[in-house]
Amino acid sequence: MTNLTDEQLVELAVRDDRDAFGEIVRRWERKIFALCFGMLGREDDARDAAQEAFIAAYKNLKNFRGEARVSSWLHRIAVNQCLTTKRRQKTRAEDHLNDEDGSEERVFIAPLMNTPSSRAEKAERMNLVRQAVGALPTDLRQVIVMKEFEEMTFQEISDTLELPLSTVKSRLYTALKQLRMRLERTPVEVV
Repeated sequence: MTNLTDEQLVELAVRDDRDAFGEIVRRWERKIFALCFGMLGREDDARDAAQEAFIAAYKNLKNFRGEARVSSWLHRIAVNQCLTTKRRQKTRAEDHLNDEDGSEERVFIAPLMNTPSSRAEKAERMNLVRQAVGALPTDLRQVIVMKEFEEMTFQEISDTLELPLSTVKSRLYTALKQLRMRLERTPVEVV
């Protein structure tokens, strides 16, 4: 099954081939989780949203018309799930980005460096970036996450979010400008 395209796997999954859908999940679970994590900022919420996104995709396999790529379809479902999660959090007056446990600093996972001093410096920079990204409005944050961390093209983001290409570019420009301003106000102290 690993040699089949995503679209071929969807065709098989529509015909009740559970292994085919399992392969789709295996191919996309890390990227969908990363997208959810970037949008929600908490590992537990991201895991739940990613799982709900795949459940929704499975339930709606027959509605996949092939007008977009499977990856765009899955990303759109995941974005919608994240927005639903955020709405639920808002109605319960929960602000997960400012938890007492410091989860506002866990928007993205920082790669490890070799030396302790370089790790500390990199960690401090990453914390600043995480906080700045976490403080962005949801519409700007999702575009930044998709473009800079998921490495999606503008067209893929446009298809996924069902937005005009010009809107995606404008949101990315605005998000980067806001990030730059926030990060310039908070210089990194080198030890």
